[in-house]
Amino acid sequence: MINVKNLHKKFGGVEILKGISTVFETGKTNLIIGQSGSGKTVFLKSLIGLHTPENGTIEFDGRVNTEMSIDQRRQLRQELGMVFQGSALFDSQTVEENVMFPLKMFTKLSDKEMLAQANVVLKRVDLVGSNKKYIAELSGGMQKRVAIARAIVMKPKYLFCDEPNSGLDPQTAIIIDNLIQEITNEYQITTVINTHDMNSVMEIGEKIIFLKDGKKAWEGSNKEIFKTDNEAVVNFVYSSNLFKKVREAYLNETN
Repeated sequence: MINVKNLHKKFGGVEILKGISTVFETGKTNLIIGQSGSGKTVFLKSLIGLHTPENGTIEFDGRVNTEMSIDQRRQLRQELGMVFQGSALFDSQTVEENVMFPLKMFTKLSDKEMLAQANVVLKRVDLVGSNKKYIAELSGGMQKRVAIARAIVMKPKYLFCDEPNSGLDPQTAIIIDNLIQEITNEYQITTVINTHDMNSVMEIGEKIIFLKDGKKAWEGSNKEIFKTDNEAVVNFVYSSNLFKKVREAYLNETN
């Protein structure tokens, strides 16, 4: 579980995050949504330690970021898995080399042990037999699965995904969504996803945080978002006619 309390962040005197408090639950897919400029990217980067907030705390299962020693911070970094928007894979390395990279950086495992661990996660993301392929040989969806395999090879407690469906076709995006949700539930990871994909919100949004102008404007589940009368959320989520019709149908069924 990640407990965020009164988080503030400024850049050049401009306040980007304005006192955000929320809880990201273990074993659930926690989504951050909001318009461009709402602060969701700064929020995500603050959670993983790329930005240092001016005020507020972030607790990782009771461990407060501002109270950690250097060794505790080092340990926490090894517990974080990250799926970047562009996958951030090494084109000059094979699939198995990409997946084994964190193990080489942070562990003292033998080559045989690292390969065995890499094969376990490659099997989990349905990439058996792809070990020796280079990234350029893979489709966008396969590249994203390699990125997920690399993110979970260290058996993280916390998984962060930045726009994991960016650049993917709708069908592949659904596959990636389902994979992330399955891994989250199976491994009981605290997963936080920064997304603008409303299909993801409706399909896997077990906990949703909606940011507006650097503040938390709403939070709830993908079921509760159908019923909300929060004007900002309604205008953002149901901007397309398709989602408007889905919401109307849901409300008619429940009334």
